[in-house]
Amino acid sequence: MHICFLSHEYPLWATGGIGSFIQSIGRGLVQNGHRVTVIGSSNLKDGDCIDDEGVSIYRLPAPKYFRKGSFIENAFKIKKKLKEIHREKPVDIVETGEAGLFFISRRMLCKKVIRLHGGHHFFAESENRPINSWKATQERISFKKANAFAAATQYVINHTGKYLSMAGRPVEVINFPIDSSRFPQADLSKTKKHKLVFAGTVCEKKGIRQLIQAIPLVAEKYPDVTLDVYGREWFFSDGSSYTQYLKGQFSENILSHVTFRGAIKLAEVPSKYEEAELCVFPSHMETLGLVAPEAMMTGKPVMFSDTGPGPEIVLHHVTGLLCNPYSTENIAENILFAFNNPDKMQTIALEGQKFALAKFDIKSSILANIEFYESLLRK
Repeated sequence: MHICFLSHEYPLWATGGIGSFIQSIGRGLVQNGHRVTVIGSSNLKDGDCIDDEGVSIYRLPAPKYFRKGSFIENAFKIKKKLKEIHREKPVDIVETGEAGLFFISRRMLCKKVIRLHGGHHFFAESENRPINSWKATQERISFKKANAFAAATQYVINHTGKYLSMAGRPVEVINFPIDSSRFPQADLSKTKKHKLVFAGTVCEKKGIRQLIQAIPLVAEKYPDVTLDVYGREWFFSDGSSYTQYLKGQFSENILSHVTFRGAIKLAEVPSKYEEAELCVFPSHMETLGLVAPEAMMTGKPVMFSDTGPGPEIVLHHVTGLLCNPYSTENIAENILFAFNNPDKMQTIALEGQKFALAKFDIKSSILANIEFYESLLRK
C-alpha cells in the first residue's frame, strides 16, 4: 500500500502528539513493506524533502503570494503535491485530521481517512467556547468526503459525533503506537524525593495553572516539593507569553518551587521522568494524552485527569492516579497521597507500566492499522 499523511507536524522539527503518532506509524508501515509519504506546509522559503527511516517527507515552501490568506496557498500547494505523488505512485490511502479533507477532491481515486486527533468542534465543546463558523464549515465538508474514521479513544469519537456525522462508514478505535524503546525502564535510583515533573505545551488547557496553585498545599507538609515544567511556549493572540502570565499570577515564594525548563527534544524526556517521584499531567482535555502512557512505560508513577479519556488510560489507584484537573485541592490530595505512600506508588507504577506496554504496543498497533487500511481497500 501507499499511505499519504497530510500534516504540518513531525518530530524532526516540531514536538506534538500528532507528529509523534505519524512518525511512529509511518516508520512501522515502512518496516512492514508499505510506502509512506507525509505532506505538509512549512515556514521554509524553498521547502524541503526529507527521508526519515524510509518515510518520505515533503515540507512545502512557505506562502509567497497571500500572507493573510496562507490557508488558501498552503491548501493549493498540498493538493498539487498530492496529485504529483499520486501520478508517480498511486496513493491508496490519504489520512489527515478533522479538517484536512476540506480541499481534497472527491474524485481522487483513493480511500480517505480522518484520524480524530481533536478538531475545532471537539475542543470548542471541551473549552466551552463558541464554534467558529469557518472552521466548522471546513470540518463538515471534510467529514462528508471521508470513507472511514479512526481514533485513539472512544471518548473523542463520542464527543466529535455530537457535531459531525460519521454515519454509514467504518469508525474504529485503534490504540496509538508508542515505541517503547524510546521510553525504557527508568533507573529508580535517580528518583529525587518530592520532585514533580510536567511535560506538555505550557498553556491553560494543560492544567498547569491549577497544578501550580496546588503547590502551596503540598508544601505545607513537604516544603522541599519542586515542580519541573518541560514544554513549548504558548502565546496569547496579542503575542504575550503564557509562561510570563503565570509568573505574574503567583508569589515569589510559590514560584521558588517551580522551574520552567522550556521545550526539549523527545529523546531527552525519559531522563526527566526518571527524576520524578510523580509525573503530573492534570490536563483539562485531551483526545488521548500521550505523555501519560509514555511516562507509564518507563515505570514511573503518573497522575492524569479524570476528565475526557483519562479513565480509558488510567485506573485510579491501580495503574496510576486520576485527579479533578479543575480542583486545586484534589490535585494536591493526589500528590500528597503519592508522597505519603511511596511503596504503594511503586506497585501502582509497575501495574501502569504493564498496562501501557500492552495497550500501546507498537507492533500490534501497526498491524491493527494495516488491517484497518486493507479492509477499506477490500471494499
